[in-house]
Amino acid sequence: MQVTPNGARSWLLRVRMNGKRCEMGLGSYPDVTLAQARDRARIIKQKIWDGVDPLEDKRRMTFAQAMEKTLEARTAEFRNAKHKAQWRSTLDNYAVPVIGRMAVSQIEVADILRVLQPIWTEKTETASRLRGRIEAVLSWATVGGHRSGDNPARWKGNLDAVLPKPGKVSKVVHNPAIALGDIAEWFADLRSRTGIATRALEFLAMTAARSGEVRGATWAEIDLDAGLWIIPAERMKAQREHRVPLTNDAIDLLRALPRFEGVDFVFPAARGGMLSDAALSACMKRMHAAREGGYPDPRTGRLAVPHGLRSSFRDWAAERTEFDRDMAELALAHVVGSAVERAYRRSDMIEKRRQMMAAWARFLTGETAAKVVKLEVAR
Repeated sequence: MQVTPNGARSWLLRVRMNGKRCEMGLGSYPDVTLAQARDRARIIKQKIWDGVDPLEDKRRMTFAQAMEKTLEARTAEFRNAKHKAQWRSTLDNYAVPVIGRMAVSQIEVADILRVLQPIWTEKTETASRLRGRIEAVLSWATVGGHRSGDNPARWKGNLDAVLPKPGKVSKVVHNPAIALGDIAEWFADLRSRTGIATRALEFLAMTAARSGEVRGATWAEIDLDAGLWIIPAERMKAQREHRVPLTNDAIDLLRALPRFEGVDFVFPAARGGMLSDAALSACMKRMHAAREGGYPDPRTGRLAVPHGLRSSFRDWAAERTEFDRDMAELALAHVVGSAVERAYRRSDMIEKRRQMMAAWARFLTGETAAKVVKLEVAR
């Protein structure tokens, strides 16, 4: 056992190969037990007896093999199966065809650039995520003893010298939203339609939630008596629990929904699973088709999509009300303030947000079309 000055402990195997004394790591303690370390030592000794240099064999691990090992090691970090699939898909589509068969010990900056440069300006966000994932794979390989030296996929002080900053080349494409002047007409049309996807879209509009949050909602998350929907951290983009105050209209909608035995989802698909994102999009498209010109975004002219309803809500809060900006951001489950501010903020302003969502519900139904302003006391 090797004990470092900072107290870290790990297992080492001392062997002689080609007349030279070598030390090989067998893993850290207590993650690797003595029995496991002995098993690993036996495998290495067998390779030496068979004429195989285990150090050289270790260095031959390919990027594709290291990727699989990294995915296994990071399983607990992934928010869900979809997140893990996105990780794999990005690497499979762009990195593996170029460097998949290369030994991780041989990968250099030039090889990383061969992967990134073809998509850096056209698919900047994807390329930026890809770079981070390649860096993670090569970091795993370094810690595992399969390569040494600097990580060629590192950004700061490395790739930032040869690639333009993502923020300088990426073009943010906002989801088209419904014009505030069209909201009441759109919402009335929505309410006149039937179907689970339609009700899910209506609930999405009333809560300003994301599509995945609504489609994945379960009855266990909802307290109808308290008028509260609590979305657990693992289902949230920011990985923090989010409380949503439910208006009377939202509660009435939920109470009217059918419940099916053995189905936990509030808005289930026909076969009982989670409703697809395409189902909500299809509902929106039918509404566009039923109105001449559809419901275009006032800025871009593009037809609105379900996610754009969150932008409509944000525009309403900023342009038609005097509600606090942070309160609107909290309603959208956005990260508000610095890390220090968040550490000291103990409230999510749930009751104040309840008032805001009630005002939003009235706006959706056309009850308050005028701008909401503060009234001053007469002097």
